[in-house]
Amino acid sequence: VQLQASGGGLVQAGGSLRLSCAASGRTLSNYLMGWFRQAPGEDREFVAAIRGNGVTTHYTDSVKDRFTISRDSAENTVYLQMNSLKPEDTAVYYCAAGRYYSGTYYSQQQHYDHWGQGTLVTVSS
Repeated sequence: VQLQASGGGLVQAGGSLRLSCAASGRTLSNYLMGWFRQAPGEDREFVAAIRGNGVTTHYTDSVKDRFTISRDSAENTVYLQMNSLKPEDTAVYYCAAGRYYSGTYYSQQQHYDHWGQGTLVTVSS
């Protein structure tokens, strides 16, 4: 599976961006899909995940009610809609795919098998 993340850019605080993660090489329909981010000087952290059924989702507390993860099986693409962006959301965002869903380990990087290259999101104050 090859993952290509896109949609990053520069936006003012309070603005919105939609990130996309397009997959090739294999259908993502049964994969757990996640978004992670890494701010400058920080460790990479979990942001959101969506199960293969497209219904079960998980978010880190800091993005709940602002970010929405979704997937389009026909397009083999996963999205991260980011609203009400804050300067602290500035980071490189990575998408990842895991072969198995786990209600316990969805936030752990080791649970994911494939990673995209990252897309930079910069939120100015």
